[in-house]
Amino acid sequence: MAASSATPDLSRKQHRILEYLRENAGTRTYFKSRLIGEELDLSAKEVGTNMTAIQNGECSLSVEKWGYSSSTTWKVTA
Repeated sequence: MAASSATPDLSRKQHRILEYLRENAGTRTYFKSRLIGEELDLSAKEVGTNMTAIQNGECSLSVEKWGYSSSTTWKVTA
């Protein structure tokens, strides 16, 4: 996985979430934890907990907590 060498401190779950965001960031800007979780077979809570590591990590995406209606929404930009 290419992301592993660029972000070695991330867990397997975090890498999965990061890859999902990278694959979809070109077509979307806002992501709900609940919907990411549905795609990756994770709970919304697992996604939210792991997004902090991605947000603070050295990756090519900017991740910002954006809103809380019916699930945390994240603004993701390349």
